[in-house]
Amino acid sequence: MVNVTDADVVSPVNAAPLRIGVLGAARISTASVIKASQLTGDRLVAVAARDPKRAAEYAAANGFERSEPSYEALLAADDIDVIYNPLPNGLHAEWTIKALRAGKNVLSEKPFSSNLAEGEILATVAEETGGKLWEAFHNRHHPVMGRMLEIAASGEVGDVTHVHVRMDMPYPGDDDPRSSFALAGGGLMDVGCYAVHAAVEFGALLGGAPRITAATAEVSTFDELIDTRLVASAVYPNGRTASLHSSMSDNDVRFELSFTGTRGKAYAPGFVLPHLDDRVIVTVDGVERVEHLGTRTSYAYQLDAVRRNLRDGEPFAVPVSTSLTIMGLIDDAYRAAGLPVRPARVLE
Repeated sequence: MVNVTDADVVSPVNAAPLRIGVLGAARISTASVIKASQLTGDRLVAVAARDPKRAAEYAAANGFERSEPSYEALLAADDIDVIYNPLPNGLHAEWTIKALRAGKNVLSEKPFSSNLAEGEILATVAEETGGKLWEAFHNRHHPVMGRMLEIAASGEVGDVTHVHVRMDMPYPGDDDPRSSFALAGGGLMDVGCYAVHAAVEFGALLGGAPRITAATAEVSTFDELIDTRLVASAVYPNGRTASLHSSMSDNDVRFELSFTGTRGKAYAPGFVLPHLDDRVIVTVDGVERVEHLGTRTSYAYQLDAVRRNLRDGEPFAVPVSTSLTIMGLIDDAYRAAGLPVRPARVLE
């Protein structure tokens, strides 16, 4: 049995702190960098927003060393080495490319582009500039996700036959960027990308990335191009299957990952937010056990992973090649459901 306590995890002290600049005053930044940096010791150097007054207030309220008057000024600052990009989906690639061309490394919120074609342009710019590009699938760096993959690889539950991921959340509202097709919104883009990412991670054990075989969608009454629910089926090269469920029209939040094997199953009821539920529940030959993997936030693990990659060259668990695979599958799921891929702002 594996049980991890927060006391077992300490951020490395032999690497220089990250010097972080943040684009925008998005809510997600509170968890992803503001609170996380308090655990890791990384510096919140500056933030910029569309409204300079808003940026100044946000900086003062959240422990930033200063604010900058514009996004461009933030990217030009010479005391920042990592830009965090939590802007709406449709702006991820545009501003990540601007940051890379300004000589910065970028931690981009997921999905890192609006579609695969835009993602390929983004990857090319990262290669040309030599900047580091990380997509923020923070949960991949937490022991819960690592343990699920470890159990699958160990053969403890037998040969894996099916992977199931369910990502449900309430509707964010018609005026939310996630409800805007022009800004690359939709349930699959917002929470469903976690399901696609998890399925891709299991591909290392199942012969390669899965292929979307079918998908159905329900759409918003506000915008028929926005999926409020999308369910996709996929198959791996070895014939094993996956089911991917995403919704932003539910009453409750459910972020679940499970897989079934020939001898049992494993289930992580909080795999995306393991600080709220760190359980991995394993059943083998009818006998169940519960492992606790620690409630330290996955966002802190992510900053540690970014620092180790930037300072020491340690491999990052979600390379750009994986990000491109994810975007291709998202595009395929939309097409299979009869919906268009999300529009790109960056065309070259």
